Amino acid sequence: MSEKRREFQNILVMGKSGAGKQPRIDVLVKEFGLKQLSTGDMFRNYLGMLAKSGFTGRSDEFWDKGALRMMADAAIKERLAPYARSSDELEGLVLSAKARYYVDSGLFGPDDLVNAMVDDAFRRMGYKGAVLDGYPRTLDQAKHLESVLRKAGTRMDLVVLVDNDDEAIVRRTVGRRICPRCKRVFHLEHKPPRDGRFCTEDGTEVVQRSDDTEEKIRRRLQEYHEKVVPTLEHIRGLGVPVAVVPGNLPVFTEEAVRASVLDAIRAAGL
Repeated sequence: MSEKRREFQNILVMGKSGAGKQPRIDVLVKEFGLKQLSTGDMFRNYLGMLAKSGFTGRSDEFWDKGALRMMADAAIKERLAPYARSSDELEGLVLSAKARYYVDSGLFGPDDLVNAMVDDAFRRMGYKGAVLDGYPRTLDQAKHLESVLRKAGTRMDLVVLVDNDDEAIVRRTVGRRICPRCKRVFHLEHKPPRDGRFCTEDGTEVVQRSDDTEEKIRRRLQEYHEKVVPTLEHIRGLGVPVAVVPGNLPVFTEEAVRASVLDAIRAAGL
């Protein structure tokens, strides 16, 4: 097992939003020497860029209600130009505006937007050494990833599926809190921050993500069943092994999480 751990080029982590993927990703990163590549982090980085620009408009300002799509990039650029200090920054703000709309709506980002974000980050890694988190979520994204990896001469070796019940996820998500400085994840009931407010690592006041409301998580769960489940079956059909890891454990400790992940990988034949 120890030798095969070092041979993984890329691992996909899939599961419902709020299923408990991050502790399992932490195990994969540590055990196999990989780096997390998270679409969620990418979206949050773009949201931060928009906030820092000083733009205070509504998130649906660039949504064309008649065409049911985002406005053309040229129109978005015209509105955001006063907030950008360079052409590169303006391009980033366009992506930021799009990302903000989909996050605020509790929807998955469209394939072209997500593919563009992932391609840029993945390319800088040489298309290997990644734990891909939150990608692919649709059939088109999965086919795009297949093509990218084939051209790069790399591969996806394993899917780790974190399995959890919908209602358990709703309870888990609405109680989740994040340290904005070190990104440590807490839960008001199961892993409370100090005094219910502060990170136990650096003392920063924890926050609730803007997309961790019940309404938005239920919308994401619906999209998971409609889009991610068929995507997972497509990847399974390519012959990629799937290791199913329970999202809930009788005892939730770092060692218990680690053991559950490694046991699931063994059970998948790796």
